[in-house]
This record gives sequence, structure tokens and C-alpha cells, in this order.
Amino acid sequence: MDMKLTGKQLTIIVVAIAFIVMAIMTMVIDTEETGTTTTEQTASTEQQESKPDSVIVNEPLEGDPYQELDELIGLGAVKEEVKSLANFVKLQKQRQDKGLKTPKLSYHLVFTGSPGTGKTTVARIVARIYKDLGILKKGHTVETDRSGLVANYVGQTATKTNAIVDSALNGVLFIDEAYALVPEDASSDYGQEAISTLLKRMEDDRDKLVVIIAGYTNEMKRFIDSNPGLQSRFNRYINFPDYSADELTDIFKMYMKRNQYTISEDADTLLQEKLHYAVAHKDRNFGNARYVRNVFEKAIQAQANRLSDKKGLSERQLTEITYDDLIKAFK
Repeated sequence: MDMKLTGKQLTIIVVAIAFIVMAIMTMVIDTEETGTTTTEQTASTEQQESKPDSVIVNEPLEGDPYQELDELIGLGAVKEEVKSLANFVKLQKQRQDKGLKTPKLSYHLVFTGSPGTGKTTVARIVARIYKDLGILKKGHTVETDRSGLVANYVGQTATKTNAIVDSALNGVLFIDEAYALVPEDASSDYGQEAISTLLKRMEDDRDKLVVIIAGYTNEMKRFIDSNPGLQSRFNRYINFPDYSADELTDIFKMYMKRNQYTISEDADTLLQEKLHYAVAHKDRNFGNARYVRNVFEKAIQAQANRLSDKKGLSERQLTEITYDDLIKAFK
């Protein structure tokens, strides 16, 4: 049966179809927007929950931190400074127990020196000494640098810095290359927000937070001088000198002992010659103990390659680092 529609009816049908299409499009748009929002929220949550790679948490080890300090190779002046600080704190606590006046103490420290001179190691020991002295309840260290404190967008740095500080409460916050928070070539930088946040937390949580900052000597002086708040809170400096060639040799042999390796006589002679040369020709980027550790790791890798096709190896072959192994390691 033929059915003809009037003009009015056609108009009504077209309008109805238009409304249906608009409703469908609105639902699609709403779904897409909701999906985007959920994705962004999930990403944001994951970013907040994940720890940045530049943050390392070291729980306090068992054992005597004073003995570990004594057993460190070299660093004679550093050891004396740390012991002197510990003695001062002990005496002030005794005065306090007797009701005598005690000066206001700042436990925050500045470690200055080149890379690989033991600053991080000593910071961990200091945290445990502070726990032993009753300054800190836990004595762990949270180690970070600029990237662990400074965010990429406005308003996020304070949140990021506060989170790091929270994780360091009752322990030591160790900031390596702290001078990077105030770049020389940046007039406006989020590092200043990190510093302001850190200074406020050092005041608010002064009974349960110790901050140790570290870096090259000249750069750290520039950093401290950049802010009066830093100057007032960091007034105790400990300088870490570069290791001598003999001390680096001792460090190499310490790695050998810990990992049950020995060294041939000609390789031992070569080791000393190479390290004396390295120290005599070093630049400001010389890695000190890190350099030696790298040489050791390359030496035992060279040994493994040398012995890879041999069978029935003796204990001496499995443990001895040879002249050829060291030659390859120093390359």
C-alpha cells in the first residue's frame, strides 16, 4: 500500500532524526571525555605512587658505626671531624641532664669534595651515630639529588620535596650535588621552590630531620651563599680530600678481599703504577674510589673472558687477577 507523507510529516521526521543523531554524538563525546579524564587520573596516581629513580632509601645496618668509621680507608681528617661532633653532642647531653645551659645545636652538615671520596658512605654512618646519640629515632638515610626534589611544572616541586622529606623523617636526608638546585645560568628556576620548602621543613621538623648536603667545594660555597636561610642552618663543613694513589691501591685490594680474589706479583706492580699515573694526571671529574671500583669490575670481567673456554680450573686460576687482566681493565 502506497503511503505518501505530507510536507509537515517529513519535517517532523527530519527533526526527530536530527535529535537522535545529536543525542548519540553527545553520548560518544561524554564517553571519550570520561575516558580521557580517567586515564589522566590513573597516570597521575601512578606517578604519585611510583618512587623516582633518583631516590634511594638505605635502612640502618646492624653493627658499630664508630668501628665502621675507623675502618674506612684514608679520610683521617673526616673521621676526626665526625668523632669531634659526636663527642660534643655527648657532652651537651650530659650538661642538659644536669640542668646546665646548652647552646642550640645544628646537626645539619655540608660535605665538600670530589666524586668518589666517601661522602655518601660517611653520611650513612653519621645517620647511625646520630641514632646512637639519641638525636634520631630510626637512623636511616634517604639519598637524592635535584631530580628527586624538583618537578617539571609549576606547583609540583613543593609536593615532591615534601614527599621526600616525609620519607626521611627520623633519619638523614642526603642531597648530592645540592648546588644544582641553584643553577648559575638560570634566573628563574623551580629549584628555589625546593629550597624554600626544604628550609621550612627543617624548621618545622627540626627534632626529627637532619639534612646533609654534598658537592664540589666551590659550587657548594656558591649554593650556601645564595640564600640566608641556608647560611643559618648549615654552618658545619667537612671536607673530603681526594684519595692518594696508595689509598686507591688499598681500596682496590679491599674489593679483592671482599670478593675472594688475589693478584699476581706483576699485576700488583702494574696496579700501583697505573694508579699513581691516574692520580698525577687527574682532573676535577676524577672518580677516586668509583674509578677504582670500575677498574676492579673490568679486571674480573677480563679474567672471566680469559678463562671462559678452560675446564677443571684450580682455585688459584679462579681467584687470581693477572697482568693481562689489568691491562684490559685500564683500557
